Amino acid sequence: MHAVSSLPPMSKLPFELMLALRYLRPKRTFVSIITVISILGVMLGVAVLIIVISVMSGFDHELQAKVFGFNGHLKVVAAHNPPMENYALIASTVASNKNVRGVAPFVVSQVLLETQPASGQAMTRAPVVRGIDPQAEPTVSSLGTNIVQGAFDVSGHGLLIGDSLAESLELRVGDHVAVFSHQQIRQWREQAGKKNEVAPLPDDYEIRGIFDSGHYEFDSLFVISSLANAQRFNDLEDSDSIHGLTVRITDPFQATAVARELKQTLGPEFWVTTWMEDSPIMMAVMVEKSMMLYLLFFIVIVAAFGITCTLITFVVMKTREIGLLKAIGASNRQVMWVFLAQSLIVSILGVLAGLGLGLLAIAYRNEFLALMRRWTGLQLFPADIYGFSQLPALILPGDIAIICGGSLVICLLAAAFPARHASRLNPVEALRHE
Repeated sequence: MHAVSSLPPMSKLPFELMLALRYLRPKRTFVSIITVISILGVMLGVAVLIIVISVMSGFDHELQAKVFGFNGHLKVVAAHNPPMENYALIASTVASNKNVRGVAPFVVSQVLLETQPASGQAMTRAPVVRGIDPQAEPTVSSLGTNIVQGAFDVSGHGLLIGDSLAESLELRVGDHVAVFSHQQIRQWREQAGKKNEVAPLPDDYEIRGIFDSGHYEFDSLFVISSLANAQRFNDLEDSDSIHGLTVRITDPFQATAVARELKQTLGPEFWVTTWMEDSPIMMAVMVEKSMMLYLLFFIVIVAAFGITCTLITFVVMKTREIGLLKAIGASNRQVMWVFLAQSLIVSILGVLAGLGLGLLAIAYRNEFLALMRRWTGLQLFPADIYGFSQLPALILPGDIAIICGGSLVICLLAAAFPARHASRLNPVEALRHE
């Protein structure tokens, strides 16, 4: 009894898995090197997928937040005869829709803006002035919460200016600028050369606040004024005349359906456009993310071929052992699962290593860009091109599950052919193999 009790306990691992682990035990052979290369290939494929898809998700999320925070989800404009008149009635009709969370009027036009520095030469730009109702605007945008200097104040001759535009014009809160509307420029052209030429004077405005929407295009292009001032820039003397309405809804991805409802309610005299139509770059990012997911899976497929090559080499080297296994009673299914388990172990190690590497790269992405900028002197992620000061990224559990699960499936499919070939070997021929 004592001799029996001293025997080591038998492994609880399945026979196939135990044999697969034995075959994968590190040895100084060519097959071991191929196995390590296969793991590295899967690791790099998974890591690249996680990095790229997370960055694309971050772009999509950040772009949505910035665009929705500045422009809303829908716009309502007059179809054939702008401007829109009696907008209060139309706004109340739009607000009656159960999916609408906020409605605000706007007037948009381009002006010529000239700085008035205490010393030095004046600078000019041609920004877009957007007239808003300060009471209604917070219901459709986050402009009021994006003020980084000064206050959300457009009363009187007050202006809000984007931080990028303010920096380029060297403007601060409290500075004054001259604003020329296109009507004033047209009057200059009409008066030019006349005997009693009279040049219209520009309007004087004060910078009351500087906003940072987080998107370079908005911060470098837009100036915000009161609705009344913007109406004056556009000769909209009637206080009930505007260019359109900005609408915020409960679910931005239901914008098409809500736009269809509003069109039916308002009739053919009005057009309702969605953020998908007004901001095609956002749709482009969403499409590119899906395309990148499909395309980059080819990296994993290439890595999976490394597993196929490893197993083919292993089957050739272990042909006699396979014949011996089948001779002592191992079934085709058991032999096949030995090699599938070997592939599964390699795949899991590669996927886990790739997951760790991808998450690490995402965590330190901006530090890496800063390091490369110091080393090379190149701006690898310029804000004036991409619209963001830092590289955005968003890790979505669903994306991680698709990448890791899909990689495992691809690797197992790549191992199916050599595993099936091993299971179908004739034991007599295998034992005679040299």
